[in-house]
Amino acid sequence: MLEMRMFRELADVIRADHDRRGIPHDLIDQVISLDQEWKDLRYRADQIRKQRNDAARNIAAAKKSGNSEEAERILAQVANLGEEIEKLGSKADETEQNRDLIRMKIPNILHESVPLGDDDEGNTAHSMHGEKPTFDFEPKVHNDLIEENAWVDLGRAAKVAGSRFYYLKGDLARLELALQQFAIDFLVNREYTLVQPPVMMNRQSYEGVTDLGDFETVMYDIQPDGYYAIATSEHPLTAMFMDEIIEPSLLPIKMVGVSPCFRREVGAHGLSDKGIWRVHQFTKVEQIVICKPEESWDHHEDLLQNCIDLWDELGLHYRVVNICTGDMGTVAAKKYDLEAWLPGVNNYKEVVSCSNCTDYQANRLKMRYRTSDGNSSVHTLNSTAIATSRALVTIMEQFQENDGRVRIPDVLQPWFKEQKYLEKCNW
Repeated sequence: MLEMRMFRELADVIRADHDRRGIPHDLIDQVISLDQEWKDLRYRADQIRKQRNDAARNIAAAKKSGNSEEAERILAQVANLGEEIEKLGSKADETEQNRDLIRMKIPNILHESVPLGDDDEGNTAHSMHGEKPTFDFEPKVHNDLIEENAWVDLGRAAKVAGSRFYYLKGDLARLELALQQFAIDFLVNREYTLVQPPVMMNRQSYEGVTDLGDFETVMYDIQPDGYYAIATSEHPLTAMFMDEIIEPSLLPIKMVGVSPCFRREVGAHGLSDKGIWRVHQFTKVEQIVICKPEESWDHHEDLLQNCIDLWDELGLHYRVVNICTGDMGTVAAKKYDLEAWLPGVNNYKEVVSCSNCTDYQANRLKMRYRTSDGNSSVHTLNSTAIATSRALVTIMEQFQENDGRVRIPDVLQPWFKEQKYLEKCNW
């Protein structure tokens, strides 16, 4: 969330950002009003506390002079002050809590380079990569390829767990593991530390990394234990240092995380979202950076370059887009998406999101680092490296042959002992 200082000193900056996003100022005004109420309550409590302290000194002086009658009189006057202070303190705490609940709903300040737009149609082209594949036959959607080659069993998974779960089999399962190892090795070689996070989080830590009001509908709520199954490894990795003051010598902290991810993915979707494209469980290799504020925009470009280099090595065709104001969520100040070409549906689809969240998550997580002027919030950044199910779909559709075979990307062939094509599963 935004620092309280922004509302007190730079409210016009927040209002201008809301104007760019096309959203009203109501919540900003509520935060400012509640903050003033909180300050008034605290001031009144302090004044009464001062009155009580003065009375205590006067009582002591009266007793010292032997004037017990005066001491009793003053004591009677201030007898209820303690109760008043407690009531004002409770009201101040409640007001502060309400203020901050609203403050958590107010989105991050967008970077000036974020393009204006009402929805994803306003996203702008950043760069194009790889050679767009051409075919002398009608390319198939991945749904047909996985069925023809018996690489995925959706029916039996639905019987066991429900729709949008799947069994991954044979060479496609091997390819999924190869993608994980390739992405991990790639980022470890760029001095990222491999971290395997917990796959469940409590509500407090989850509220630190995302707006649960927007995100809770796609998450699995685990009761009665009060946990959430993680929707992305970004969340537990970013929350790893919550409520901590980080030594500056440790920054930047650069992590590559790998974990299963769980999403309810409610709602209707198109043909390209069937099969294993939009599912309830998938594996993701994620990049996380925690850094000093002055370094975060350089790290954002580095994260994007990591994605570009990694996907280029896979030999896939994709584009990078700069996400516009109307397509931006609550947390990020700027976001790039990588969109892979899916020839089976003749369209580009998102495979990577790369975000700079500035100090928004750190403020919610109370995650700071030491400076010569005191403690200051760090900046947090995240980017997909590989969401394996979507990478598998992209490889299948771009590397398919007329006979239904799928070529293995050259950089992944070492995990297949130089095997060139994925073999059909025999059951």
